[in-house]
Amino acid sequence: MTDELDDEKMAMLRKAFAMFDSGKTGQIEKEKIRTILNTLGANYDPEELEALLEECDLEGTGKLNFDNFVKVVGHFLEEQDEEAMMKELKEAFRLYDKEGNGFIPTSSLKEILAALDDKLTDKDLDGIIEEIDTDGSGTVDFDGKLMDEWMDG
Repeated sequence: MTDELDDEKMAMLRKAFAMFDSGKTGQIEKEKIRTILNTLGANYDPEELEALLEECDLEGTGKLNFDNFVKVVGHFLEEQDEEAMMKELKEAFRLYDKEGNGFIPTSSLKEILAALDDKLTDKDLDGIIEEIDTDGSGTVDFDGKLMDEWMDG
């Protein structure tokens, strides 16, 4: 199934996986898959998702490694139009960019990430922000750093 995903989507999936693998264990909890799919604007059938999660979690650990994560998320992304996904991400970004400056404060990004995953600690959030805001400007722009982080892996 990974052959069917292009490099851009694979890079985005790697970044999403890394963001949600806050303990850097190489695995993420199955519950986080729904959050990631919702974030990416993917349409999915909850029962189909549950069946795929069960199929990929043969040991019953409640966690998926990256390969199984790609199988599950990739299954729902294949049908998705990349432009539509980017549009959804831009829309979410614009909600926080009320002045239309093309960037948001890192504090807003921290809010978004905290809303996406309530298990992230302040320390986890600070680490993610530090990775994204490499120049220490306190802002993140959609077309630049934020998308580089998401898309380039």
